[in-house]
Amino acid sequence: MSLDIPNLRHLRAFRAVAHSRSISEASKRIFLSQPAITQAIAKLERVLDERLFERRSDGVFITEAGSVFLRRVERAGALLADAAREIGRNLGKRAGNTRFDHLLTTTQLRALTAVAEAQNFTLAARAIGISQPSLHRAARDLEKLLDIPLFEKTSQGIGLTRAAKTLAQSAKLVFGEIRQGYEELAALRGIERGTLVVGSMPLARTYLLPSAINDMSRSFPKTHISVIDGPYDDLLHHLRYGDIDLLLGALRFPPPTDDIVQETLFSPPLAVVGRRNHPLAKKRRITIADLRAYPWVVPRPETPTRRQFEQLFDDAGSQPPEQLIESGSLILIRGLLLESDRLTLISAHQVLHEQQMELLAPLHMDLHHTRRPIGIAMRGNWQPTATQEAFLRCLRQRGRLLASQ
Repeated sequence: MSLDIPNLRHLRAFRAVAHSRSISEASKRIFLSQPAITQAIAKLERVLDERLFERRSDGVFITEAGSVFLRRVERAGALLADAAREIGRNLGKRAGNTRFDHLLTTTQLRALTAVAEAQNFTLAARAIGISQPSLHRAARDLEKLLDIPLFEKTSQGIGLTRAAKTLAQSAKLVFGEIRQGYEELAALRGIERGTLVVGSMPLARTYLLPSAINDMSRSFPKTHISVIDGPYDDLLHHLRYGDIDLLLGALRFPPPTDDIVQETLFSPPLAVVGRRNHPLAKKRRITIADLRAYPWVVPRPETPTRRQFEQLFDDAGSQPPEQLIESGSLILIRGLLLESDRLTLISAHQVLHEQQMELLAPLHMDLHHTRRPIGIAMRGNWQPTATQEAFLRCLRQRGRLLASQ
């Protein structure tokens, strides 16, 4: 089955026939000739390699495969309609054509998302495999359709106006819905071809995520899982634009935006950690002065754990240690701690393997007040496929095990 995004006009014809159960009625609804609708459905069926309708004397009836795909097409259409309404609200009296969602083409949306990512027409054309004049023409046709500016020159290249950003985000989510529809059709045939893109932050990388992936692989060995690491703000952007399916790690409260929902899996406390035979390892009562006597490895400024580190000393009326190395890399932190008397403040969950191998150990300090919720951030309107839902179950099961320890 092709993974190319179908022609949006073909998808509109498909929706119209599904709702009206008639080629002639669909023709009246979307102002396309009956031969054009028949041809659109035939092309879509070839792309999907599925029969979408059964033609009978009393009408045209959608098949099971058609119903599965229709749910994704409906969601895609709603996303574009929502984008059109939002653009209209934001522009107010300056609004151009705010009923454009039923006139958009796949080529226009691909051009828009490519320019949004590359910030350059030449690089965007190369990324999606078309000539620069073709991409430029599609982009300018989109501007004419909306009757508002979409592109502007910046010091970095080509930037998007607010309206263009809204539409680009919607377009990427639309493409994601259609790809999920492909996966659901494959599952209907008994073909395991699920995909999952996970954004991973440090607190989830060492035990929770690897364990859940291994659990998933045992039940769904052919599922393709891609893990993307990065700073929270970058991952959040990719989550909202549909580049990743879910974000796993320390949650933010309140949630960062209205379109994001969060689910707590467990809430481990932070711990002061050093090498197994650290000079403070056997001390039962550790003071702030003891902690200030040693060099530290700490996260970047403005991160939640860095703020907890600074608060630890501030609550005691003391200045933080001056010998600091800033890093969020567990590999680097481990190496630094193993070869020195350095300390770090980190979630005990993150160094579980190092504890089991007797490499690192938490010091005897009660830091239960520093518990941080670790869990899943998702788009509020995300509807996971069966494969994606199975991975969520794996995460929740591992979260319950960690919460009970």
